[in-house]
Amino acid sequence: MRILVLNAGSSSLKYQGIEVLPGRERVLFKGSVERIGEPGGVAANHTEAVRVALADAGEVDGVGHRVVHGGERFRESVVIDLEVERIIEECCHLAPLHNPHNLACYRASHILLPELRHVAVFDTAFFHTLPHRAFLYGLPLELYEREHIRRYGFHGTSHRYVSAKAAEALAIDPGQARLIVCHLGSGCSICAVDGGRAVDISFGFTPLEGLVMGTRCGDLDSGVIFHLVHNLGMSLNEVENLVNKRSGLLGLSGRSNDMRDICQAAADGDVRAELAIEVFCYRVIKYIGAFWVVLGGADAIVFTGGIGENRPEIRQRVLDGVQALGGFTPLVIPTNEELMIARDTARLLSGKAAVSRPLSE
Repeated sequence: MRILVLNAGSSSLKYQGIEVLPGRERVLFKGSVERIGEPGGVAANHTEAVRVALADAGEVDGVGHRVVHGGERFRESVVIDLEVERIIEECCHLAPLHNPHNLACYRASHILLPELRHVAVFDTAFFHTLPHRAFLYGLPLELYEREHIRRYGFHGTSHRYVSAKAAEALAIDPGQARLIVCHLGSGCSICAVDGGRAVDISFGFTPLEGLVMGTRCGDLDSGVIFHLVHNLGMSLNEVENLVNKRSGLLGLSGRSNDMRDICQAAADGDVRAELAIEVFCYRVIKYIGAFWVVLGGADAIVFTGGIGENRPEIRQRVLDGVQALGGFTPLVIPTNEELMIARDTARLLSGKAAVSRPLSE
């Protein structure tokens, strides 16, 4: 079965064609469309970006879409119909930097490939195993019961893939593995995985909570928002823009949201760049320590994502900060969300049970 995988961002579309066969998979093509809707870009909108992907695709049997937020309704991947589309749209306000673009990509590809079935693979699905003590906030319980305000968690497709590969690398039963998985990239999250099940996650109600990220602030005392509104006269829209798009590494460094640029600037003596790195690493170290206690120790601390995989100096700072924990194996495992999306899509379209297996390059 040939699956087209579409992973849409606000101004980019990553795509892959993966052939899913009994016992193995094969990447047929891959590519990306950058700067969608921006000057100099090759696509004015997501429909045109999907046309670019389809030019590489040839014949495909189904389409798998990454969707960041599925709320409490979706606990696993699903074939998209009108009701699924409606609920994804309802969740747009929970992931405003992601869901609208995931939805735009689906609608474009559905218009261009109406004869195919399309599958949504949700970042939030992996975290429906969180216990109440981990996902509830200290708010009136009615706000959870009526409004479903809770910690959801994101990057679930990545954490699901990486935790399975980590158990394989450690040669231990996945059902026995205790892992702390650090997905560090433009968006960042840390997940505590016990026996293949997520038990805690740094992300929260939206992808804003937790670690310092490229442009997102991460953990923030909500009193800061009241101060910005009441004392500085900022509107809620301005505050939302600030914490989502102008904070994190960008806000701290005053230079860039890209860790590559910040590391180079720090090496050249830029004090604010060094400060951004220090704050970033400290937040990672603190979450690892907390999740170590939650798990009662860990077999491995796993790094993945653009920063986790490609910035050894950041990994080393983090490992130096948690050396007192001892007794764990540090691992670097490249994530492969597209493969997980292809597997789920093929499984749903064929009606077969999920099978975990290595990728054949």
